[in-house]
Amino acid sequence: MGDRFYGSNTIYFFCSTEILMDIERLKEEIKADEGYKNEIYLDHLSLPTLGVGHLIKESDPEFGLEVGTFIDNERVDELFEQDLNTTLDECTLLYDDFYVLPEEAQLIIANMMFNLGRPRLSRFHKMKKAVDNRDWQEASNQMKDSKWYRQVTLRAERLCRRMASI
Repeated sequence: MGDRFYGSNTIYFFCSTEILMDIERLKEEIKADEGYKNEIYLDHLSLPTLGVGHLIKESDPEFGLEVGTFIDNERVDELFEQDLNTTLDECTLLYDDFYVLPEEAQLIIANMMFNLGRPRLSRFHKMKKAVDNRDWQEASNQMKDSKWYRQVTLRAERLCRRMASI
């Protein structure tokens, strides 16, 4: 992964290919899609979740706490940062040229990775092939042809439009 540069409240990732990603924009987009909740809640699959879409794992101290338990901002932000770093690492595992892609493609793929995780996003074989070929319209078509699209239609439709317009 690239180096982080900080300036005027925006964090950019810089790689030798000089493609920058506005991490603050990514954070805001994910927060808008996932929500920001200071409590434990059940996600759309009835799995215990907290903060910004953080699926509670057995290793989390919050594991086993009741739905509705308050979680402070510091903990929510800590988990969001960890999850975001994991997301970006997983993006580079799925796409070895991730930081060479146009920033808009990076933002879309990272948003999907945060939502789906690498095991599920890696099943989008035709989308990956289209991205590898820089065929953005076909990547958008393949995103639409998925269970994910039907589950999170508003988010998915917006991301598909953005992918098609690259």
